[in-house]
Amino acid sequence: MRVEWYGQSAFRLSTPEQTVFIDPFGDPSPMAERGIQFDYPAIERVSADVLLVTHEHLDHNGVEVIGGDPVVIRSTAGRLDSPVGEVVAVASEHDEAAGTERGPNTIFVFSLQQTRVCHFGDFGQRALREEQTSALGEVDLLILPVGGGPTIGAVQAKQIVDTLQPTWVVPMHYRTARISFLETADAFLELSSVVQCLPAPSFDTGELSTDRGPVTIVPAAP
Repeated sequence: MRVEWYGQSAFRLSTPEQTVFIDPFGDPSPMAERGIQFDYPAIERVSADVLLVTHEHLDHNGVEVIGGDPVVIRSTAGRLDSPVGEVVAVASEHDEAAGTERGPNTIFVFSLQQTRVCHFGDFGQRALREEQTSALGEVDLLILPVGGGPTIGAVQAKQIVDTLQPTWVVPMHYRTARISFLETADAFLELSSVVQCLPAPSFDTGELSTDRGPVTIVPAAP
């Protein structure tokens, strides 16, 4: 399975037959008007079979930039049919105040090429609840925010890794040279036992180690 990071929380996961895109961002100009740097390259000439949106913030819900005729699953919860099989959408919150500050967030879990993928969106709860952990089940590839601010930071992210015990962890939603907010991933990487930094923003899961997990995989920023 090919994994491509477009910046922030935007990922394309693909096989020769199917493509899933998660949390695309569109025009960042409203952020620039508020003095926020957001310089990730525009998402262009990308299509998908399934498009997942974890919550309705502008750096996550740019559905208009994804081509093709994808099945769109956004800001919901349940067990949902899709072209890649069942998608489990687990309700969560964007903050520690039951969603009253930043709203709801969806954690998505699905399988692609026999790899169980879990994308946490802008998870901001103090910790995973027992029923959420049960609904997520086993995870192979965990994509997790680590940059603090409006989401969890390093310590909470590490607790989730310890709970779910995935094979691989990909940090997201943290400060890079492309954005002017959030914390860097450094604190999370210091808590990770095995870290593999990559020279490009994409990788193939078939080329990764599976015998030392959880392995933290750090794609280069786009």
